[in-house]
Amino acid sequence: MTGSGPPLLFLDVDGPLIPFGAPPPAGYPTYPGPGSGPSGNPLVARVDPALGRRLLGLPCELVWATTWLADANDCLSPRLGLPQLPYVDWPVVDGTKGDGQLHWKTRTLVARAAGRAFAWVDDEISPADRRWVDAHSPGPALLHRVDPRVGLTEADFTALDAWLRTA
Repeated sequence: MTGSGPPLLFLDVDGPLIPFGAPPPAGYPTYPGPGSGPSGNPLVARVDPALGRRLLGLPCELVWATTWLADANDCLSPRLGLPQLPYVDWPVVDGTKGDGQLHWKTRTLVARAAGRAFAWVDDEISPADRRWVDAHSPGPALLHRVDPRVGLTEADFTALDAWLRTA
């Protein structure tokens, strides 16, 4: 039995939207816009505003799945042209990876999906997460790992769009 409604897309911020790690030789590209000025978060300038249009074009319900919580709506939604999105309110965790290599977000996202099809976009997804979701999610799930050095790419959007249309 699966939940009703369009597939959910659980979206992490650090890595998928804000690239980090080893920067390209000339550094990361930056984009002027809301939240990128001297009083804002300096990492927000790395968020390409064009990603918002791409995200809105996906056949899904967007949900922030980040430790930014409501701050994602305050800092990133205006920059991306997104409406206020629901966000996952994480339970208190002890800072460990959890069950061996299971990511601390995994159980909560499966519970939040409540049987609906979902895609999870993050840069920290591991094979342990995939195995756990395969064994415990009553609905279809795509765990899509993004390279944190570059963030979301055309190839990522193509894969997400194709999966979401068949979920």
